This record gives sequence, C-alpha cells and structure tokens, in this order.
Amino acid sequence: MHGEGEQRHDAAQWSPWDSDAWYAARDATAALRDVLTAAGMERDFPYLRAELNAFGHGLIELGRISPETAERLAELLRRAMSCTRSTDTACSHPTD
Repeated sequence: MHGEGEQRHDAAQWSPWDSDAWYAARDATAALRDVLTAAGMERDFPYLRAELNAFGHGLIELGRISPETAERLAELLRRAMSCTRSTDTACSHPTD
C-alpha cells in the first residue's frame, strides 16, 4: 500500500522541534522572559509562551495581562524609546 517500504513524511509524524520557526519563537520568548524578569515582571505574564500556528509560523503568545501590568509595560517602552543609544546599545541618557 502506498509504496510499501517507502518512508513518507506526513502530518502525523511532524514535530515543531523539526522547525526553525519553532526555535526562533522559543529564543525570542526566552529573550523577552529575561527582560521581563530583570524588570521584576516575571509573574505578570503567566501566559507567555512560544507557539507555531497552523502554517508553521513562529508566534509569541503574551496572553492576558492586568491593566496595571499594561501601564507598567507602556511606561517601560516609553522610557526605552526616550533613550539615546551609544555604540554598546546601553541607554546613555534620556532625550527631550
């Protein structure tokens, strides 16, 4: 049946760990997790995870967050955007 002895790759045998998109999503999630942890927000993103969609595209699920967490994240992003970057990518001082 269907070319006996022939190995076929079907959807039942597919694994996300065989995908570069999965590793890219996992690495990006880990980088975001590290920054959130450094900001003291590790408990504020309980649904943070790496995923693949049905098309095999890597996605980062941030999940639901509280209004307070959203405000804190917005403030961190505002501060990051107001910094000038030096060659070592550290924020040297806010711009006005």
